[in-house]
Amino acid sequence: MLRKSDLKGFKAKNMAHRIVVMMFADDMMVYLSEKDKFKTLTSGAHFNTSKMEVIPIGTKEYHNEVISSKKISPHEMLPESIEIAKEGKVTRILGAWIGNGIEEQAIWSPILDRIEKTLTCWEKWHPTIEGRKIIVERTIGSMTQYLTTAQGMPKEIEELLNQNLQICMGWGSKGRKKCPTPEKPVMKQSN
Repeated sequence: MLRKSDLKGFKAKNMAHRIVVMMFADDMMVYLSEKDKFKTLTSGAHFNTSKMEVIPIGTKEYHNEVISSKKISPHEMLPESIEIAKEGKVTRILGAWIGNGIEEQAIWSPILDRIEKTLTCWEKWHPTIEGRKIIVERTIGSMTQYLTTAQGMPKEIEELLNQNLQICMGWGSKGRKKCPTPEKPVMKQSN
C-alpha cells in the first residue's frame, strides 16, 4: 500500500528507486520527503502513533524547527502523541542506530563491553591457540557482524577490535590485559 502510494519518499543521487518504507516483523520505517504530507501516510492505514517517532533529516536548523514547532512542513502539524527525536538521541530501527548528532562510539560501547566480558570469562580456562581462534570467531567476529552490516564500523572501533584480537591471541603481550575500549559517551536511547 505505501509503496504504491503517492508518497515521494527518499531518493539519493545514485539510487535507481526511491525508498518509501522498510519493514521487518513489527518494525517499520517510513521515509517522507519535504513534499510528502504526514496526513497521506496515516490516511487509510492504522498506526500506533504513541509508538511513532519522527527523526528529521536535513540541516540542524531544520531539526530544531521541527522540534520546536512540531511542524514537518509550513502547513502541517504533527499529532501531539508523536515524539520527535532530539539532537544526540539514538533510535534503534531495524537493527541500526540512527539519529542526528549521534556519537558512533556510543553505539559500539555495549558490544565492546560484551566482547570484553566474554574474552575475560574464556581466559580463565587458559585456552589453546586453536581454542583462542574459535573464541575470537565467536566473540569478535560474530558479536560485531550484524551492526557492521547494518551500520558500518568506524575506523577507531576496527582498530580497537584488532588490538583485542592481538591481545586475545597472545600476540600483543604476555598474558591477557583488559581489552582497550573507547571513551564512552552516554547513549540516549529512545524507548
